[in-house]
Amino acid sequence: MTEKFIVGLIGAPFGVKGFVKVRPLSGETGHLLKLKSALVSKDGEERLLQIEETASAAPAVLMRFAGIDSPEKAKSFAGAQILAGREQAAPLKEGEFYIEDLKGLAVVSEKEETIGRITDIIEGGGGELAEIELVSGEKRLVPFRREFFSEISPEKGNVVLQNLWILE
Repeated sequence: MTEKFIVGLIGAPFGVKGFVKVRPLSGETGHLLKLKSALVSKDGEERLLQIEETASAAPAVLMRFAGIDSPEKAKSFAGAQILAGREQAAPLKEGEFYIEDLKGLAVVSEKEETIGRITDIIEGGGGELAEIELVSGEKRLVPFRREFFSEISPEKGNVVLQNLWILE
């Protein structure tokens, strides 16, 4: 099970005091506003930075890191990811899952025949899509909704795909 998640993406500097705009990946901001430090990843390097100040700027969050006091310094973080532990990620509601926990799950039929595995969950125009790598090696996209996935069980290591016609 994944223990570190990408919880936000750092965008452009904001203002003259060194703030950056952070876009939450969950759509929620409360957990980001509570962070006292952040593991920032850019170009394969991770740095733990202390957060001096946060502010809500819906739908984003403004953050100012210790030692970053100008837009020029803040600009160097544009495009970076903010990583957080499971306990710092947005809390899950009933029936919600972290995408990282779904990757790699076996996709089985209602008769428990292995169809493939989930390789990713992708944001589509009409909602999320499960990218499934079939046993044959081909990939298919299936709307990640209850009418297609009758059971989602990360603890069992699989998801049940009904309506197999969606793979044709």
